[in-house]
Amino acid sequence: MGIYDVAFGAMSNTMTLSSPDTQIEVQFDIQSDGAPAYSISRKGEPIISPSRLRLQLLDDRDFYAFEVIDTKIRTVDQSYDLIAAKASTARDHFNELTVSLKERSTPARRLDLIFRAYDDGVAFRYLIPRQQAFSKLQLRSEDTQFIFPANYSCYGLNIGRVDSSHEGEFDPMKARMIREHSLYDVPLTCKSQSGASAFALAEADLSDWGGIYFSGLGSGDIGVYTRVSRRLDDSRLAVLREMTSEGIQSPWRVVLLGDNHGKLIESNLISSLNPPTELDDTSWIKPGKTAWDWWSGPYLPPPLKGGTDMMTIKRYVDFAAASGFPYMLIDEGWCLNSGVGGSAPENADITRTKADLNMPELVSYAAQRKVGLWLWVQWKLLDRQMDAALEQYEEWGVKGIKVDFMDRNDQQMVDYYHRVMSKAAKHKLMVNMHGAYPPTGLSRTYPNYLTQEGVLGAEYNKWSKRVTATHNVTLAFTRNLLGAMDYTPGGFRNVTSADFKSVNSPPLVQTTRGQALAMYVVYDSPLQMVSDSPDAYANAAGFDFIKIVPTVWDETKFIAGEIADHIVVARRKGEDWYVGAMNNEQARSVTIPLGFLSDGKYQLQSWQDGATPTSLIEAMKDNVVASGSVTLKLAASGGAVLRLSPEK
Repeated sequence: MGIYDVAFGAMSNTMTLSSPDTQIEVQFDIQSDGAPAYSISRKGEPIISPSRLRLQLLDDRDFYAFEVIDTKIRTVDQSYDLIAAKASTARDHFNELTVSLKERSTPARRLDLIFRAYDDGVAFRYLIPRQQAFSKLQLRSEDTQFIFPANYSCYGLNIGRVDSSHEGEFDPMKARMIREHSLYDVPLTCKSQSGASAFALAEADLSDWGGIYFSGLGSGDIGVYTRVSRRLDDSRLAVLREMTSEGIQSPWRVVLLGDNHGKLIESNLISSLNPPTELDDTSWIKPGKTAWDWWSGPYLPPPLKGGTDMMTIKRYVDFAAASGFPYMLIDEGWCLNSGVGGSAPENADITRTKADLNMPELVSYAAQRKVGLWLWVQWKLLDRQMDAALEQYEEWGVKGIKVDFMDRNDQQMVDYYHRVMSKAAKHKLMVNMHGAYPPTGLSRTYPNYLTQEGVLGAEYNKWSKRVTATHNVTLAFTRNLLGAMDYTPGGFRNVTSADFKSVNSPPLVQTTRGQALAMYVVYDSPLQMVSDSPDAYANAAGFDFIKIVPTVWDETKFIAGEIADHIVVARRKGEDWYVGAMNNEQARSVTIPLGFLSDGKYQLQSWQDGATPTSLIEAMKDNVVASGSVTLKLAASGGAVLRLSPEK
């Protein structure tokens, strides 16, 4: 394994690049007007028709008519360790084609296009080499096309506006319904015309660039093109960058590919496309579960009164300690003059607590019980006091920060993410981002970036009926493909859809206890919330599973399911396998083949839906082997979990 087979190809206007297993092909071409274009096929079936690649510059000078001046081909096959993820190692195996272009007319500026073909997808990016004609890049827009050869069936989140928390439903639609004025978030997932392949459009290695959305082509063709968020300081621009010695490169544009939507869940491609971490010591990065005071109210049963106060926080710390959780997250309201929600008062100070809180005492109290504290911070307040605040949190002994309400993905906000991760790492602080844009693999570079929001999660139960079983299942095939997802699971006040009503504190959920457990396996989040109040878990069915389920994994396998229908995922930690199954509103039985197990006999523990939304049927079975199977009965809006451990 390594980097090898470096070669220079002949200069031609048409070139083909294949994946290592030869099932995926990328074809590059120069069209008659000089515009570079690409197409993608899988197993001989067209996936992306010839689609143009273009950067539109502020000066309006044409930058699209080119000739090929050089090509380079290389193969990379190497593995790397993942610090906190859905797998402990990943294989980075691809064939790469670099096409060097020069404008046909003066000033003959140069552009490189880099294509990578993996067994599970394709990635490509723009690279403007260092040259006299480019002292800086003033990018008006990026016109990267993804033209579809057929009216695909897709799922997407039409977010509507760029200043967004990226929270919404991924709805089914036909590709032709994606309009020029639409604004679809990543990922956009579709199925090929034959149904033999599924794909998802995404981005990776987002740095010094605005995040993308997808809009319809508006040309009569079916497909989408990328729209890059505008800069706040100059709405004419999407990107403003000075030339460097390495040139200027865009993020990767990614097409994840597999036999079905479920196989995309196993991919580590988004991570692989990011630079490796430069941290020498990652021993302080410790994923795990955390108690949390915000979702439930904070709520304590009468006659106790919950709030952001010493007594309530200590009770949540006690709960975390008794449950074996390594963390307790203190949400908004702890700092001096903190404001409410997304506000950032001028007199707020995130280096100091409000008068009735003593942070050193809380950190000491938690540490004595082997619990670490995380603190919520509003992003503008952190930006205002970043160095002082992070230094103070390290001095207090805080373990991590939850940063909230960014609600943007323009170039300046992308830079903010990189600054937060880098500076937090210097103070040995882990990070959870809320009001966040979708993952782009940044956690490989900064493994202290454990999780993030950018999802319509359980908080919406507090004020809406939008968090349905169908929505929950669909998330596994869409948003969670990209990376860690802080959905904030663990709601234990389970009721039927008919009995559900939105209650702020303590909130209800309209899915079963079995589905609540399954989220801890199906959803990828190295920092996993246990979101309900301590009293909700007292002697509650299924809480024994939440206490033992890991939050990071050595291996992930998609087992069964269809988008918006049901999902079964198996994940391995050490020698133990955990299986999570989630169902939409239609009750069903699902048979799970156990071929993912190693040789030998296993003990099986199961937690399945009972007769009511809060009840479970728990069972134990010995002598389970890989050649066998397990049939689960999933209630409407239900779920189930399994734990399989080798018999000693």
